[in-house]
Amino acid sequence: MNVQLTGTYRPSRDVVARKIEGEIILVPLAAGMGDLEDELYTLNPTGAAVWRMLDGRRTLRAVAAALAKEYRAAPATVRRDVLGLVAELARRRMVVAVPR
Repeated sequence: MNVQLTGTYRPSRDVVARKIEGEIILVPLAAGMGDLEDELYTLNPTGAAVWRMLDGRRTLRAVAAALAKEYRAAPATVRRDVLGLVAELARRRMVVAVPR
């Protein structure tokens, strides 16, 4: 999947997110998701903030802009990081693109 800043994404229905000891853990419900040796996916606090914002309505550009403001970080760096995380989650089929 070619992840774009202009795209909107949402969590896959085949993934459950749980907060455990302050971390967000993504648990695939379907076989073959994720890596064979690493079926669970743990998000750091920044990744968890991205995950919470993937609502299928906001573009990744809007997600990155909100996070750059919240964390007082360089917008270009945040955009790159958001794209990288969402691309990885899409590769693992943990997020899906929402058609416009």
